[in-house]
Amino acid sequence: MSSRYGRLLLTLCALVTMSVAMFAIPITPSLDTAAAVASAAALSDGEVFQGRGGGGGGAQIQAVDPLKFRYMGPAPAGRVASVVGVPGDPTTYYLGNASGGIWKSTDSGATFVPVFDDMPVQAIGALALSSSDHNQVWAGTGEGWVIRPSDVMGDGVYKSMDAGATWTHMGLRDTGRIGRVIVHPTDPNIVYVCAVGRTTGSQQERGVFKTVDGGKSWTHSLFVNQNTGCSGLSMDSKNSNILIAGSWQLMQRTWQQYSGGPGSAVYITKDAGATWKKIENGMPRSPVGKIDVAIAPSDSNRMYALIQTADQGSLWRSDDGGTSFNVVSWDRSLIGRAGYYIRLGVNPQDPNDVIVMNSGFHRSKDGGKLFPISGGCGDCHDVWFDPTDGTRYVLTDDGGATIFTSAGSRGVRLPNGQMYHVAVDNRVPYWIYSNRQDDGTMRGPSTSPEQTGNGRIGGSEPAAPAAAPGRGGGGGGGGRGGRAGGPAWDTYLGGCESGFTQPQPDNADIVWGSCYGNKLTRFDARQGTARSVSPSMITFDSAPNLSKHRCHWTAPVAFDAFEPTTVYYGCEVIFKTSNEGQSWVEISPDLSTRDPRLIVASGGVVQDNLGQFAGATVYAIASSPRERGLLWAGTNDGKVWYTRNGGGNWVDVSANLKGMPDLGTITQIWPSTFDAASAIVTVDGHVNDNRRPYIFKTTDYGATWSSVVGDLPTGHSLDYVLSTIENSNRPGMLFAGTGRAFYYSMDNGVHWTRFKEGLPASPVTWVVYEPRYHDVVLSTYGRGLFILPDITVLEQTGQPTAPPATKLFTPRAGFRQARAGSADFIFSLAAAPTGPVKMEILNSVGEVIWTQSIAGGRAGLNRVSWDLQYEPAKMVEIRTTPRENQYIWEEPDFSGKEVRMVMHWGISATTGTPIAAPGKYSVRVTLNGQSFTEPFEVLKDPAIKASNADLIESTAMQIRIRDAISSTSGVVNQLEITRKQIEDLLKQNRGKDEIEKPLMDLDTVLFGTELRLVTRQDLRSDDKYFADAYKVYMNLLWLGGAVGLGAGDEAGAADYKPRDVAYDILVDQLQQLADAQAAFDRHIAVDVPAFNKTMAGKISAIRIAR
Repeated sequence: MSSRYGRLLLTLCALVTMSVAMFAIPITPSLDTAAAVASAAALSDGEVFQGRGGGGGGAQIQAVDPLKFRYMGPAPAGRVASVVGVPGDPTTYYLGNASGGIWKSTDSGATFVPVFDDMPVQAIGALALSSSDHNQVWAGTGEGWVIRPSDVMGDGVYKSMDAGATWTHMGLRDTGRIGRVIVHPTDPNIVYVCAVGRTTGSQQERGVFKTVDGGKSWTHSLFVNQNTGCSGLSMDSKNSNILIAGSWQLMQRTWQQYSGGPGSAVYITKDAGATWKKIENGMPRSPVGKIDVAIAPSDSNRMYALIQTADQGSLWRSDDGGTSFNVVSWDRSLIGRAGYYIRLGVNPQDPNDVIVMNSGFHRSKDGGKLFPISGGCGDCHDVWFDPTDGTRYVLTDDGGATIFTSAGSRGVRLPNGQMYHVAVDNRVPYWIYSNRQDDGTMRGPSTSPEQTGNGRIGGSEPAAPAAAPGRGGGGGGGGRGGRAGGPAWDTYLGGCESGFTQPQPDNADIVWGSCYGNKLTRFDARQGTARSVSPSMITFDSAPNLSKHRCHWTAPVAFDAFEPTTVYYGCEVIFKTSNEGQSWVEISPDLSTRDPRLIVASGGVVQDNLGQFAGATVYAIASSPRERGLLWAGTNDGKVWYTRNGGGNWVDVSANLKGMPDLGTITQIWPSTFDAASAIVTVDGHVNDNRRPYIFKTTDYGATWSSVVGDLPTGHSLDYVLSTIENSNRPGMLFAGTGRAFYYSMDNGVHWTRFKEGLPASPVTWVVYEPRYHDVVLSTYGRGLFILPDITVLEQTGQPTAPPATKLFTPRAGFRQARAGSADFIFSLAAAPTGPVKMEILNSVGEVIWTQSIAGGRAGLNRVSWDLQYEPAKMVEIRTTPRENQYIWEEPDFSGKEVRMVMHWGISATTGTPIAAPGKYSVRVTLNGQSFTEPFEVLKDPAIKASNADLIESTAMQIRIRDAISSTSGVVNQLEITRKQIEDLLKQNRGKDEIEKPLMDLDTVLFGTELRLVTRQDLRSDDKYFADAYKVYMNLLWLGGAVGLGAGDEAGAADYKPRDVAYDILVDQLQQLADAQAAFDRHIAVDVPAFNKTMAGKISAIRIAR
């Protein structure tokens, strides 16, 4: 036995017989279980300190807010696809987001609010308003900027008659994507719609449509063929019977996008769309691709056509009202990646002032011959001119919008991120990881939402200052805005806009990111740098049939569930590394169908090989958390495989998935967290024009599969499923994200319920469940990242609202964080209670360690939070008047009071309040004579390096110090009560020597014992006088802070194993306390009774305070 522990145990043996119960608790630390803490949980005298838990702060009952999705970020800067303003009114604008709804500003663009969130789709391809009635606004849904398989479909046109306050669906449901809407300048019932179409299959609903009755009925004004839609439409502002249209032949499949063909051309009508004529004079030969058109508002003879060609030019112009056209520019930068760009705008007051929107901003002042002006936006899309003022216009781009007026410009950024996936780490609180289209990778704390920029969502903070124009819609550098407060989000963690951003499970400093072109990175936050670790050569620009490896735009990266430093990466094969990407091995054959028809170049008349349409590739990888070596893989051409030996051999189970859509994309595979043989597979067929939901589940390693789509809706073009997972805390509870909604099932997919509170109808691309917090985390393709926090009520009842009965819900775990922590308890009340609600926390052996009686309960759901702190120590209460300051009770701090506290700078009785160690606990709620008890756990924050055993030992010691403080206070307080009687008797018998002297003698004896525990300075309650050395009371308070949560400038050490010297100090202080206690016991047994006997009949007896 060491001398330290020998001293400790010998001292404790000497203390066992003392009257204070605390000393019966052995101080030798237990290293194996939280029961060591439990054995010390009882307070020294059994007293329950009502309302003083949590370090002295009283808990409150809070009403539980209705379950609702919470917007988390990222920093605003997403794609705005369309724009319209009010002619002559520089205060009002409408922005149509690529897949994030319509936002309106009435303050010149300083702030925008969403006005379309209740509608069933959020992709806005076109906006228009009536020149004769500015309250009439039209929205064409489905984005016309087409270049990726990520669906931004719509369901027709909508009309608002009250400036966006309400909307009515006006038909054309199957048009898919709408690129333009034009309202007649004098008759608002006449409207033209330019429909691109679904693009993923042949259909009739393409071309130009017209209504003359405000949308009640429509005629198909221009139809070219089933594979050709309308990409551009312009009306002559001087003669509304004249319109020109650009048609676009386009087809998309998972393996190819083909832009161009004989259907692409320019058409003109001079009879309001009754007939159309194809313009051929001066036009490029077929085939051509996407086309936009414009008629100069100030000159009906001036027309422009921006045409995607391989080598025939870029911009054509007519000066004779469309009879003939001539090429005026061969600038290839005007038509690059045409599907995603190509938009014309002409100054309403100058026919030679023309804007071309492409990857860059281009402006000509000479009728399109030269474009020397640039810099207004980046990855540009729509342009709107005020028809009454050519100096006021709006540009939209991948990061937002920029409003230009004669007075300057204003950048607009909205919370409309298009996120591909989302992941979480194991920190406390956990962080969210994602990657945004048109931007990059990012992560941020789940407790710290990002700014919403110029956008206003309920409760969002003020707008960030507008930035200079540029990529990011005036956001600058992708719209980085930071936060007004709270931990900042990290950005640019390697990777890029597409793919996955995945934190290493056991080390959040390491982040892996995949990217298009077979780019893969490993980011180390400690160095702040990312390292390129791709297993093979870059495939950027390469046609899949000419590349060694085929890697998708969103190539999957996944960690091994048993070896977190082992990483898997998918192209057409699966690669594996266990040395940080230094070297890789192929662990699978080509897992695709290997069909050569799917392995082809993409683009059409101009090739575009970035991997968005790479066919026959691995699209999903998953490692089972239940069986080492079990991996699942899925491709984007309908193949599902597994291996049970880490890739040694693979089993193709694709044929067993009966009902699998032809060439479906396996978007996600979810290996069960409960059973190794079970997995869920999500299949998406929308890019091949199959928009039904597909979810399959196996319980026998893929030998058989059953559909679990249940009653998911199937009637909408966005009802396909993108992500499905199972709740890892509750078997059979599934979550699914579709092209427009989030659903949950309580019965393994038999029945599904949509949950949409706080969540607009953007595509839900990925779903994650955080099992410790019971949170659901979503990525959406159009409105950023969301959290559905703490779904314990939903998990335990199947309903998001309170049950009609009194119930205590099983709590989620609390977290023991650095110097902090919390646990939340939710209970429902059938009716408001008639009295306070009693809350108790019990340790693992059933002893109460924290109690409060709390008023304020109400019918419905209630929440109480516990900060993981035990009951605080009993404090010293001074009742006597110090001889050095007879006027102390006249001081403002003490006037009118019976007691005063010992004060010293930076130290109080709550300094030594213990904080709970990791372990098992339970909560008990009592009201109206009924008690309800539920177990819960306190878990250690992974950031704390100490072991659970170290923290258990620390808490045990904190409890002993706390109890020693309470015992010290008990002795001092009893002495103070006794000495206060002496003080009062002295006042009553002033001048009576035969009484005063015995009283003074007794007080001197008692005061001498009191001064063993506190100082004269303590008794004067001066907080910043440093005249006397600490005695036992202040030493214990300091020690409690040093071992626990801190004391003034003392940092504390609650997150560490107690140091040896702390035990030595505690033994010494306990010995001094024991000596004082022994003296006090003699006073009680001998001195005071002898005094009372001697003075009997002369004064009233001194009552002994116990």
